Amino acid sequence: MSHLNENSQPLIMRVRRMIGQLQAVERALVGGEDCAKTLLLSAAVRGAINGFIDELIADHLRTHVAASELTQEERDEGMQAVITAIRRYAK
Repeated sequence: MSHLNENSQPLIMRVRRMIGQLQAVERALVGGEDCAKTLLLSAAVRGAINGFIDELIADHLRTHVAASELTQEERDEGMQAVITAIRRYAK
């Protein structure tokens, strides 16, 4: 996905937010925060990761499946990559 390099800044910002959220979960665990707060922090991490994956899938589809200059073989390969990723993601 070398095309990600062209638009990497928003993705990098998402990753940095996820790192910050994971660090907050770690601080909650180390600091003995109550389980409700830790659950909320963990849910925020999950939401951030889901949003990140959604962006990657959408970008992949735009670039490797929907782009008008692609051959049918390239589209098939791009679609298969998405199917594989979604199957792993859904486990």
